[in-house]
Amino acid sequence: MTDDVVPVMQIGDTLLVALQGDLDDTTVIRIEEQLTREVSQTSATGMLIDVSRLSVVDSFIARVLARIVAMVRLLGAQAAVVGIQPAVAITLVELGVPMGHLDTALNAEQGLALLRRLRRGDAGTD
Repeated sequence: MTDDVVPVMQIGDTLLVALQGDLDDTTVIRIEEQLTREVSQTSATGMLIDVSRLSVVDSFIARVLARIVAMVRLLGAQAAVVGIQPAVAITLVELGVPMGHLDTALNAEQGLALLRRLRRGDAGTD
């Protein structure tokens, strides 16, 4: 299956992906495959995964998001998850889903700034 599951917008050398709706496990796996393919084909150096339109992120989706970020990094790009809603953050913490190793930002604008800092190697400073 090579058809696109989610729209991917390219802004310079950064890919912006907005996840939305109710995602089932099969769809999430297809998204994972699509996004890694997109990074490889476009030679992007960054990816923002916007989850602000997801009202539910279960432990499986969270694990796949973490895998996507890891794979994007292996392909030579930086990745950040943006737009985690408060209710989703609470649920992930309550479920004990480890997300601390992911780079996150409040919104896409802050995510782009974060990616710039990651590329420079100074993610810990503003």
